[in-house]
Amino acid sequence: MNNVIEQMLSSYEIKNLNDEINAIKEVIQELVLSGLSRGGFFNEAAFYGGTALRIFYKLDRFSEDLDFALFEPNENFDLSKYFDDIQEELNAYGLNLQIDAKQKHHKTNISSAFLKGDTLEHILKFFPNEENHGYDHILKNIKIKLEIDINPPKGALYEEQYKLLPSPHQIILYDKPSLFAGKVHAILCRDWQNRTKGRDLYDYVYFIGNKTNINLDLLRNKLIASKYINDNDSFNIDILKKLLKNKFKEINYIDAKEDVIPFIKNNQNLDLWNKEFFLKITDQLK
Repeated sequence: MNNVIEQMLSSYEIKNLNDEINAIKEVIQELVLSGLSRGGFFNEAAFYGGTALRIFYKLDRFSEDLDFALFEPNENFDLSKYFDDIQEELNAYGLNLQIDAKQKHHKTNISSAFLKGDTLEHILKFFPNEENHGYDHILKNIKIKLEIDINPPKGALYEEQYKLLPSPHQIILYDKPSLFAGKVHAILCRDWQNRTKGRDLYDYVYFIGNKTNINLDLLRNKLIASKYINDNDSFNIDILKKLLKNKFKEINYIDAKEDVIPFIKNNQNLDLWNKEFFLKITDQLK
C-alpha cells in the first residue's frame, strides 16, 4: 500500500467491514479535495456541508457527499473541467475510479458528478493484510457524489484551511456559522419524502452542542431562494426558532435514528432523540 494512504488510514479505528468501506471513502474524498485544490477549483468555489464539517471540525459521523458552492453565480460553470485534476490525484496513489457528470433532465442550480469504483478492489488495495470478512458478498460499488451550487444565495462567509495529507494543500470553506445556516436550511426545506434525514438532525445537535452562532443573513437568503419565505417576510432568531419547533413536532424520530445509525459509531448519542429533546435544545439557538 502507498505510504501516504497508510498514514491517512492510521487515524481510523477499524473494527469491521463497514468501518473499512467508510475509511476508504473518506480517504478518497480527501484525495479529491487535494486534486481540486491543485487544479485551482477553490479560486472560484468553497467547500460546505456535512463532509466539510467532519474533515475540518471533527464531526463524529461519516458523510457520503462532497458539497460546494460558487462564490458568484455562473450558469455556465462546468465541473467537468476539473475531472482531469481529480483523476490525476487518484491515479497518483494507485486508485482506480471513474468520474462522470450527472446528466440534467431539467434546469437546476446544482451541477453534479459521481465518482465510482469497485469496492472489493479497493478494500484489497487499502487492507492487503486483512483476512476476508465476507468480501465475496460485496455487490455495491464505491460511489461518492460531488455537487456544486452554481447559483448560490449571498451571505456566506469563508475561511482558509490547510491539509497536510496526502500533501500540503489549501481549501476554502464556509465558516461554522455559514455551515450551520446550510444545515438548518436543509432541515426546513429538504424534501425527505419517506426518508427522514437523521443526519441533518445529528449535525444540528452538534452545532447546538458547540454553541455555534448561525449566519442568519445567509439562511434568510437560502430560505427565500427555496420559496420557504418571501422576500418581504420578517425574519429573526425568534421566528427561526418557531419554524424549527414546528418542524420538530412532525418528524418521525424512529426513522431519523435508522437513517443516521450506519454513519456513527456510538448509537447511545441518539437515546434522547424525541420531539421534546429537539424543542428544548432549540431554545439555545443564537
